Amino acid sequence: MKILVTGCAGMLGQAVMARLTAAHELVGIDLADGDLTDAAVVDELMDRHTPEWVLHCAAWTNVDGAESAKEEALAANGEATGHLAAACQRLAAPLTLISTDYVFDGRVGKGYVEDGIRDPVNHYGLTKARAEEHVEQMTTPWQIVRTSWLFGDGKVNFIKTIRRLLGERDTLRVVDDQEGCPTYVDDLAAVLEFLVGSQHVGVFHGTNRGAITWYTLACEVARCVGTDPGRIHPCPSSEYPTPAKRPANSELLSSRLEEAGCPDRPTWQDAVARYVARLEAGTVIFP
Repeated sequence: MKILVTGCAGMLGQAVMARLTAAHELVGIDLADGDLTDAAVVDELMDRHTPEWVLHCAAWTNVDGAESAKEEALAANGEATGHLAAACQRLAAPLTLISTDYVFDGRVGKGYVEDGIRDPVNHYGLTKARAEEHVEQMTTPWQIVRTSWLFGDGKVNFIKTIRRLLGERDTLRVVDDQEGCPTYVDDLAAVLEFLVGSQHVGVFHGTNRGAITWYTLACEVARCVGTDPGRIHPCPSSEYPTPAKRPANSELLSSRLEEAGCPDRPTWQDAVARYVARLEAGTVIFP
């Protein structure tokens, strides 16, 4: 198929472009190609490229920044998705939206199924909830793929930060009261390849298998780089106050991917080991 990938220069977008290029004709667009918050720009891009499918990876991802730039974040995530949804419906092109665990409030204590009730606790989560609502109103095929705690080739991510800090400090304190599912973008790209190829519709949760805290993830990074995880100490979120509130437990429970026949997803431990090995070998982009 001819697939339009938005946000092609981002961390996930790069992984999608690399993964799907062998089987599909890909057209990647990013900020330099046009402002997706402008409906006319979206229509022009869609009419020019006439895709058979749209993978919408572009997004405002600065969670804390969304609290001080609420209109801009809502436009980038909510309104832009609405414009894409309308254009896809006009051209009968299916749309896949990448969404987030932050559409949930994190209070259930046991994770969220695909049809869980959206109730975000920060503005970023609200913008992605609005994006989901636009997609769900489409009368043509659509997919919403929620994911969380992304890491992979890019300038900044949690694993790169922990690896760097372990080289700079004797000890670290890392939050141990937020739980979620780490996700390697290369593995998420494989899930997206399956979903686009199988053309299933609906809401899916795409993460690596397993849910942990940031502290546990940091300890695993330490092990993977060959240092003592005991150098890392757990602490409450209150030690690192942020403008945006975070859900305490945003684990994404998955059943629909399995029902659709998606191949087993690697565990988060396997994903972290593979990514850290690439960092150690110096084979990543933006090392």
